[in-house]
Amino acid sequence: MTDKSLPEDYMQYPQRHYGMDHSFYPWSMLHQRKHMVWPQGKKLALWLNISVQFFPMDQKGKPYKVPGGMTMPYPDLRHYSLRDYGNRVGIFRLLQAVDQYGIKPTFAVNSRLVEQAPLLLHKLAERGDEILCHGWDMDSIHWGNSAQAEANNEAALIEKSLKLLREFTGQAVTGWLSPAQNQSENTARYLANNGILYCGDWVNDDMPYFFNKERFNPEHKGSQGKPLLNIPLSTELDDQFILQNNLHSEASYLQQVCDACDLLLAEAEQYGGRLLALNIHPWLLGQPHRIAYFEQLLAYLSSKPDIWLASGNEIYSAFSQQTA
Repeated sequence: MTDKSLPEDYMQYPQRHYGMDHSFYPWSMLHQRKHMVWPQGKKLALWLNISVQFFPMDQKGKPYKVPGGMTMPYPDLRHYSLRDYGNRVGIFRLLQAVDQYGIKPTFAVNSRLVEQAPLLLHKLAERGDEILCHGWDMDSIHWGNSAQAEANNEAALIEKSLKLLREFTGQAVTGWLSPAQNQSENTARYLANNGILYCGDWVNDDMPYFFNKERFNPEHKGSQGKPLLNIPLSTELDDQFILQNNLHSEASYLQQVCDACDLLLAEAEQYGGRLLALNIHPWLLGQPHRIAYFEQLLAYLSSKPDIWLASGNEIYSAFSQQTA
């Protein structure tokens, strides 16, 4: 009989140690960290991110099709026009709802919309709400090891995306959300070196955390040498994940977010401040048969006195001050 056991060196890995097998950020258990207190003594920070996206009709889908992208052979007019509906109609229903309930949104914008929908971006910039960069478009995915990232010229793509959005909006644009929340090995370093202070790509926590400064060594003067902060933007509570991926009802979406809110508020009583980060898509929740559920959600969240309504930059500032 042939010996099918693994060779001894199979389990030998130089990065394996207590906690985790990479050095992107320091490992720690959530309940063992310093208790956070959000401004005004609030217990739960609400970060409402509205993703304003451009899906190319002729997407290349490399190395994979981005979630929410075209699904039929070119020209996939049905799905393209549905995504476009969000930027033409759905977004304005969402704006009316957040204004009605006094909720402060952050807009994650694909920079290509500066060319494709300048009037829409002008209206968003006029509001004065924070705008963060959502990459170039929803077919420009950040991926791969260092060699692949360099071959794909990721550094130039990030620089181009930020430069165009900053010039158009007049904002510093210090936040980032990668298309599909995907990163290459180099993405975090490129972001830090282009003046980005926080990103929402990693979803493995209920509180923000800093990446290791020593690993990324931000050189951009706008970062003032500060390490990159990750503010986890929940996938589990993403409207696209719940409604389109899991095929749950709108009523179920509403209930899941409310349940998460209640539990996080309860945990905050014992363990200190918590974060509720919600990602919203205008082409989904901006539909006429769904907007009422979004309004009910905002009514519920705005009724909680212990919730702090915050932008990404405000979360970065408050978190940095207490963890300096």
